[in-house]
Amino acid sequence: MKTLYTFIICGIAMLALTQTANGQQRGLINVELSGAPFKQLVDAIESQTDYHFYYNPRTTDSLKITLSAQNQNVNAVLGHALAGTQLHFAVDPQGNIFVTEGRDIMTDLPVDFFDTGVAPSQQTLASGFDYTAYEKREKEKKLVESKLYAIGPKSSNLQGNATMAGHVRDVTNGEPLVGATVYIEKPLIGVITDQFGYYAITLPKGRHELKIKSISMKSTVRQIMLYADGKLEIELDPDVTPLKEVVVESDKDVRVMGMQMGMEKLDIKTMKNMPLALGETDIMKVVLALPGVQSVGEGTVGLNVRGGAANQNLILFNDAVVYNPSHLFGFFSTFNPDVLKNVELYKSGITADYGGRLSSVLDVSSREGNLKKFQGSGGISPITGRLTLEGPLIKEKTSFLIGARSTYSDWILRQLHNERLKNSQASFYDVNLNVSHKINDRNNLYLSGYMSHDKFKLNTDTSYAYSDRNASIKWKHIFNNKLYAVATGGISKYSYTMSSDLNPVEAFDMNFSIQQINGKVDFSYFLNAKHTINAGVSVVRYSLQPGHIAPKGEQSTQKTMALQHEQGQENAIYIGDNFEVSPKLSIYGGVRYSFYEYLGPRNVYQYANGIPRSESSITDSLYYGSGKSIASYGGAEPRFSIRYSVSQNASVKFSYNRMRQYIQMLSNTTAMTPTDIWKLSDAYIKPQVGDQVSLGFYKNTRKHSLEISLEAYYKTTQNALDFKGGAVLLLNKHIETDVVDSRGKAYGVEFMLKRAAGKLNGWLSYTYSRSFLQTVSPYASEVVNKGDYYPSNYDKPHAVNFVGNYKFSRRFNFSLNMTYSTGRPITLPLAKYELGGNYRLYYSDRNQYRIPDYFRTDISINIEGNHKIKKLAHSSWTFAVYNLTGRANAYSVFFRSENGQVKGYKLSVFAQPIPTVTYNFKF
Repeated sequence: MKTLYTFIICGIAMLALTQTANGQQRGLINVELSGAPFKQLVDAIESQTDYHFYYNPRTTDSLKITLSAQNQNVNAVLGHALAGTQLHFAVDPQGNIFVTEGRDIMTDLPVDFFDTGVAPSQQTLASGFDYTAYEKREKEKKLVESKLYAIGPKSSNLQGNATMAGHVRDVTNGEPLVGATVYIEKPLIGVITDQFGYYAITLPKGRHELKIKSISMKSTVRQIMLYADGKLEIELDPDVTPLKEVVVESDKDVRVMGMQMGMEKLDIKTMKNMPLALGETDIMKVVLALPGVQSVGEGTVGLNVRGGAANQNLILFNDAVVYNPSHLFGFFSTFNPDVLKNVELYKSGITADYGGRLSSVLDVSSREGNLKKFQGSGGISPITGRLTLEGPLIKEKTSFLIGARSTYSDWILRQLHNERLKNSQASFYDVNLNVSHKINDRNNLYLSGYMSHDKFKLNTDTSYAYSDRNASIKWKHIFNNKLYAVATGGISKYSYTMSSDLNPVEAFDMNFSIQQINGKVDFSYFLNAKHTINAGVSVVRYSLQPGHIAPKGEQSTQKTMALQHEQGQENAIYIGDNFEVSPKLSIYGGVRYSFYEYLGPRNVYQYANGIPRSESSITDSLYYGSGKSIASYGGAEPRFSIRYSVSQNASVKFSYNRMRQYIQMLSNTTAMTPTDIWKLSDAYIKPQVGDQVSLGFYKNTRKHSLEISLEAYYKTTQNALDFKGGAVLLLNKHIETDVVDSRGKAYGVEFMLKRAAGKLNGWLSYTYSRSFLQTVSPYASEVVNKGDYYPSNYDKPHAVNFVGNYKFSRRFNFSLNMTYSTGRPITLPLAKYELGGNYRLYYSDRNQYRIPDYFRTDISINIEGNHKIKKLAHSSWTFAVYNLTGRANAYSVFFRSENGQVKGYKLSVFAQPIPTVTYNFKF
C-alpha cells in the first residue's frame, strides 16, 4: 500500500510538472528574424511551445518576417508579424493556430448557437413576449461581441496611441444615443457620446475589449485590434427583459466620475411614469421635482433655479431659444414628450459653450426620426390629443419626424368649482418637424422646426393669444477622428396679442414680439487621451417690438400708440479644455468673452443729474441712426471645475462660473405670464452679472444601487432689477424710470438620494435655499426696506420632493409623487389711514410675510398591453390622480376693500383631486 501511495504521489508530481511545462510552452517566446520566410517563424514557435500551425503555404510564400521578440506571448508575436497584411490568425483552446487570408474564423461556437428544438408557438409565453426573435437577436449579439475588429491600416508598429471614433445608435431605429459611455478597463480610459451619439477615444495601440453602456439599453462589448486611427460604428439593443425581473440602467458612474456637477440628465421613460396634472407628461414638472428647482405657485411653468428669477434660465430646443415654455396657463409645457430625445439641466459648473443667462441652462433635444422603418405614436386624454409619425425618407440615410398636439379643454374648465376658471376658455396646438440627412461619412445635416399657438380668456371680455416659432439648421462636419465642427443657424420668434371688444368704445388690440436670429460654430478637438478641447464663436441678433396698441372697430376711441423698436447684438467667443490629470483628478478650465451693443435707430431720453429719473426730470432726447451703437457692454466669463475621486464609488467636485445676461424680463408678478415684457440692456438698464461657486460630494453604493449627492452653492448677482411701487410695465415709453437697480445673493444646500435600478426606483430630494435682494441707489425714494436685504419673490427656504415608481410586472407600474415647499414671500397691508380726506393702505416691508406652505400628492397607474412583437399597435392606459388629498394650495393671495374693511382671499387653482385617464398607442 505504501508503494502504491508513493507511486500516486510521484504521478501527481510528474503530471504537475508536465502541466507547468506545457504552461510555460504556451507562454513566452523568444525569436529574432530579419527578412525570414513565414515558415521559419512557424518553426521557431512550434519548437519553443506545443502550438501547431495550420495554413496554406501559397498564402505566405511571399511573406518576409522581420521582428525581435523577447519573452512575448504568441498573440503579440503573430500580431506584429502579420500586421499590414491580409492574413488573420485564430488560436483554439487545444493550442491549434489557424492562419487565414481575408477573413477571421471563430474557433468555437457561441453559447446557445443551436436551436432548442422548441416550436416558435411554444416559445411565446402568455405574456406575449416572442422568444424566437429575442433568442435570434441574442445570437447575433454574441457573434458581434466575439468578432475581432481591426481598426486602422494594419502595421507592425504598435507603439504609441491611436484615436478611434464613430457613433453609438439604437439598433431598432438608428437613433443616436446621447450620453452613452465607451471605455476600456485596463488602463481605465473612457468617453461619453455627444448630442449626435458621436464619440472619439484615444487608446494605446493593440488588443482591447471595448465596453459600451447607455441608459435603458443593453450593455455590450467589442473586441478590437487598434493599429491606427479608424472608425467603429456601434449599435445597442433596447433593454427588454423577457422575464419578470426589471433592470433599469443608469448613468450613475458618470455622475460620480464625470467632470460635470450641478447637472441633471432626464430619462424620457422615467418622466412618462410620473403622475402629472391633466394626464399629460410634462418635462417642466419633472424638472421641478429636482433639487434646487422651484416655482412660485400652482400651475406655473417658470423655473426658479437656485434662488434665481424665472427669466434667468436659458431654455433651448434644438439650439433655438424658447421664451415662453408653457401652454394653457402653465399647466402644460411647450415640449411634446413623444418627440424628445434628451433633456439636460445645468445648474452649476456650466461650460464655456453656454452663455446669456445667469441661473441655469435647460437643453432639450428632439429625436431625429427612425432611419429603418415607419412608425407612429400618440395619445388621447380628456383634454389633449397627440400624434407623432416618423420614418426613413431614404433608408439608413434620411429620416423625418413630425409631431402634433392639440387641446379640447374648454369643457373640463366648466367642470371646475373655481368660478374664474369655470367661465374661461382655453386652447392650444403645437407642431414639431425634424429632418436629418447623412450626406456622407463626414457630413450630416439636421433641420428642425417648431410652431405653437395659444388662445385663452379668463372670465373677462379680454382675450389673450401668444405663439412661439423657431427653426434651426445644423451642419456637422468631421475633419478627422480628433476634430469635428458643428455650424448652427437658428431663428426664434415669440409674440402675443391682447384684445377686448365687449365695450365697442373702449375696444382695442395690443401686441408685442421679440425675434432672435443666432449663428454659431462649435469645434471639438480630442487632442489626446488627457485633453478634450472645445472652442467656438456665436452671434445673436435681437429685434424687439415692445408694444403696440390700436383701436378695434370704428366706434373705439382708443388712441394708437407704439413704443420704439429695440435692436441689439451679442457676440461671444469661447474655449475650454477638459484635462484628465490622472484617473483620480480631472480639471476643466474655460473662458467665454461676450460683447454686446445696443443699437439704433432710437430716440434716447436724457435726464437731469442729481435727482431720480422720472417723466418730470426729462431734459432732452438724442437720436441714434440705424445700426449706431447707443451703449456697449462686455467682459470675460471664466469657468472652472475640478473633480477628485476619493474612491472608485465616490468623488468631490468644485466649480466656479461667471455669467452675463443682456436681456431681461420685466414683470411685477411673481409668476411668468404671457404678457411679460422682455427688455434689452440699454444706456440705463445694465446687463446682469452673476458669479457662483459650488462644492459637491457624490457617492454610489453598489450593493443597493443608490446614488447619493450633496451640493452647496453661493452666488451673487450684480445689476438685478426690481420695481418701484405701483410701476406700470405695459406700454411704458420710459421704463427706466420705474425700475430700481439691485444686487442679489443666494445660497443653499441640495441633497438627493436616488435609486435607479430594480423594481422600486425613484428619488428623494431636499433643498434649503435662500434668495435676497438689496436696492442700490443714492436716492431715498428708490430704496426698498431701508436699504437692507429682503427676500426675493421666489425665496422659498425649504423644499422636499419624493418620486417613486414600482414595477409590479412588465405590464403594471405604480407611481407616487409628493412635494412640499415653503410658501413664497408676500407684502401685506397692515393698516388703513386717512390722508387729505382719502383713505390709504399702509403696507409691510416688502416680502416680509409668506403665503401658506405648499403640499401635494399625486399617484398614477400605468397598464400596458401585451408585449407581442407582431401586432398592429402597442398600447397602454394611464390612470392618474392629481392632488390626491384635495389640499387647497394657494396660487395667490389678494385683498379687497369691502364695506370699509380690507379682506384677504386665497386663490386656489386645484382645490380638489383631479382624476385623469390617458390612452397611449404606438405602431
